[in-house]
Amino acid sequence: MHEDLVDAVDRLLPSLRSTLEDLVRIPSVSASGFDPGPVRTSADAVATALRIAGFDDVRLLEVTGAHPAVYGAIEGPRGAPTVLLYAHHDVQPPGHESDWHSPPFEPEERDGRLYGRGTADDKAGIVVHLGAVLAHDSEPPVGVKIFVEGEEEIGSLNLEEFLSAHQDQLEADVIVIADSENWRVGTPAFTTSLRGLVDCVVEVRTLEHGVHSGQYGGAFPDAITTLVRLLATLHDENGEVAVAGLSSGDADPLDLTEEELRARAGVLEGTNLIGSGTLTGRMWRRPACSVLAIDAPHVGHAINQLVPAARAKVSLRVAPGDDGSRALDALVEHLEAHTPWGAWVSVTRGASGDAIALTAEGPAYEAFRAGFAYAWDREPVEIGVGGSIPFVAAFKETFPDAAILLTGVADPTSRAHGPDESVDLDELRRGILAEAIALRLLGG
Repeated sequence: MHEDLVDAVDRLLPSLRSTLEDLVRIPSVSASGFDPGPVRTSADAVATALRIAGFDDVRLLEVTGAHPAVYGAIEGPRGAPTVLLYAHHDVQPPGHESDWHSPPFEPEERDGRLYGRGTADDKAGIVVHLGAVLAHDSEPPVGVKIFVEGEEEIGSLNLEEFLSAHQDQLEADVIVIADSENWRVGTPAFTTSLRGLVDCVVEVRTLEHGVHSGQYGGAFPDAITTLVRLLATLHDENGEVAVAGLSSGDADPLDLTEEELRARAGVLEGTNLIGSGTLTGRMWRRPACSVLAIDAPHVGHAINQLVPAARAKVSLRVAPGDDGSRALDALVEHLEAHTPWGAWVSVTRGASGDAIALTAEGPAYEAFRAGFAYAWDREPVEIGVGGSIPFVAAFKETFPDAAILLTGVADPTSRAHGPDESVDLDELRRGILAEAIALRLLGG
């Protein structure tokens, strides 16, 4: 039925892989403190790839103070729906290169996987979109627009400005966001829920200045001990989040086992699970609280004094159905109310993003479900993702009538954001084929 698209994808795959490798070689880290030049270089490279793929009106979209996004469009047949394809070209910092088995910005194939920063998250998403259009000889049976963001890895800080400035250009009947993952290698998935994300920095002070730990220890608390006791109140004895008033739910356990989950995460032997409910529910539908960093003297710089001040960054994942702003209020109130020993506490609010729940119904989902089933020879499953993707909520609010699909070709072993990030090359091929088939079916 779709043999022509199979042949086209197989023919295109070497050049598409070359495009992915070229993009991975550009260190497009969008985080503050990194040179913004490579992010612009990456945007230019994406624009060139779009032009080669037959997109018209290709240009960089600019907002003051923001990294550039890339836009292109192909007009479809009269009466055909319009599909907006989303991906992002910025990447996370690589971390310590010594943690990688090959240089992070020099792609390398090992055992059928392509390794390098951005191979899975999310330069593979760009290549999936390019391949799906090229498989139709750059004349897809639907109208196609593409928006490749340059700030997703820093929380899409300026996405609302981009959407406001370019809403007419980005309007579509279907929005395909290729920035998620499959259930596992060989099993495609729709992502239908995302947790929200809020964070803050909490600082405690117990003294005006450091004092001799021998002279005053035992009479007054140091700030690090005080902070640690405060942070410990965020969970109960079972590891459940102890912040009052947060929403919680559960999820289909699917076929996930504790053994597989431990292997995916690289959990050290003897470390216990925390929380309750299904394994999927703990990661997708229940809140999770983490201490991301602590500012205090380094061990190598320690002296015998009571430390007067210490601070930590606290992150709270918010369950679908909860409100991000309300959850942040609850987190701040908890920290202020549970600071021990009368210490001074100040909380600086950070990001706040709502959770998302999508319903996998309608013609767009039917088209992609058929594409997945053909490409993988098995039906897709519906999964949640414990992480947060702020732009999904922004798209949903800006285009309330559009069908939104969250897909991707990463998998639980892709190590997105970590060392040795990779994408399975056969999954990449299947993802391109599935999207090409879906575009055909959407075009009737």
